[in-house]
Amino acid sequence: MVAPTESSFPPRFDSIYRAQISAVSAGVLLAVGGWSGLIWLLSNALPTVPNRWAFYGLVHVALTGTALPFVHLLHKRFSREHAVTLEPGVLVRQANWVGLFGAACIWLRIPRLLSLPMAIVLMIALIIIESLLRLRERMQWRPE
Repeated sequence: MVAPTESSFPPRFDSIYRAQISAVSAGVLLAVGGWSGLIWLLSNALPTVPNRWAFYGLVHVALTGTALPFVHLLHKRFSREHAVTLEPGVLVRQANWVGLFGAACIWLRIPRLLSLPMAIVLMIALIIIESLLRLRERMQWRPE
């Protein structure tokens, strides 16, 4: 019995799926680099101002890389077309929102400004921004 050589997706969707997989693998590399850099920074550096900014940047990179495979998994599980038509840029952007939320919460925690209502308002604001961006993407006409 001969295995089929062609993908089960049309050619356009096959290239999108491959780009999604490469984005997820880049997210794994981001997570490993971010968490290892964060561990090194916390164990070897003094808390000076440049190191604090490096801390926020590494937290953002680590959370973005960690969230990227989970965002892809959620889209595959809960979307109507199983994330076949989803551009990889959307995955990266949504994972960036997770990283931004985590870094902003840590930044607000330093002067003791973070509270549960503040975190919820920040999360709702980011969800609304992403919803409006997705709505804008769906409303654009693309001839195929």
